[in-house]
Amino acid sequence: MSETNDRPRPMTYREAGVDIDAQDRALARIRAHVASTRTPWVLSELGSFGGLFRVPESVGEPVLVASTDGVGTKLLVARMAGRHDTVGQCLVNHCVNDILVMGARPLVFLDYFAVGRLEPDVAEQIVRGVAIACRENGCALVGGETAEMPDIYRPGDYDLAGTIVGVVSRERILDGSRVRAGDLLFGLPSTGLHTNGYTLARKIVFERMGLGVDDPLPGVGASAGDALLAVHRSYLGALGAALDGGLVSALAHVTGGGLTDNLPRVLPEGLGARIRLGSWPVPELFHVLQREGGVPQGDMLRTFNCGIGMVAVVAPGQADAFVAALDEAGERAWRIGEIVAGERAVRYEGALW
Repeated sequence: MSETNDRPRPMTYREAGVDIDAQDRALARIRAHVASTRTPWVLSELGSFGGLFRVPESVGEPVLVASTDGVGTKLLVARMAGRHDTVGQCLVNHCVNDILVMGARPLVFLDYFAVGRLEPDVAEQIVRGVAIACRENGCALVGGETAEMPDIYRPGDYDLAGTIVGVVSRERILDGSRVRAGDLLFGLPSTGLHTNGYTLARKIVFERMGLGVDDPLPGVGASAGDALLAVHRSYLGALGAALDGGLVSALAHVTGGGLTDNLPRVLPEGLGARIRLGSWPVPELFHVLQREGGVPQGDMLRTFNCGIGMVAVVAPGQADAFVAALDEAGERAWRIGEIVAGERAVRYEGALW
């Protein structure tokens, strides 16, 4: 055997499944989207090892608030539909809401995008959505990670997560300590499923009902894909003035666990919540999921937001001013219950329908 034949065949990273050139092409396509989110406090450029950001001097005794989250199996609906921009918006808005409940305003965002095989067009759609939501929330996209891992993800599969850092003045932190028995609960409307309950919703819509993403979802007035990919809204614009005015005692973002599990997270020991079911209009999407899936009411309330994406706890003496602040912001809310003495849990009265 010749010396040439004895040598092992050369191998490259691309042959192993990772295409650095594709990453460079993706980076070139997203650069403008990232730049569009820049704020005056950003000190670094895209491609740095870390993102540099100066805390605004206007915040007295600043406290940084950080949170990380993902989009869950809503990503599978995006893949089925071939539409990947809304999940980027959902990711940012979800994270914004999670720190908003602490009283914080967003400063910077970082995304993590892991794929089996990098497709620059898909990457650009996702980052475009992230950038849209960052601009809408006044948040700078200062970095992130794109990981191509063919041995972990199949071609076409991807995962998406994000980390947000915000700031709140120490005296304005919302930690539940201001909540008192007799405080009122106001529910703000959701824009669909947001980013929770998709494992159950997908099985109902695509398996039990046998629908495709482009098929009409009966009674909803939209295709299955449009209904399930509706953007998880941000509540920053709706609640900003009310927070600035000190009109809110606590906030609960209704995510995984629904009203049942999320509202107690912002209540002190010895206080619970009483919610009157039927005090707000439940969107038809949730009717369809309950009816077609035969989902018990308790599961509905612990799996889906059922039309309420954020709950504000407001002292009775601040209720009129709170409603007026929401009206000024073009927002609506329903009074759905009150804080009561007792176990730190949610007690329901009535029925959803």
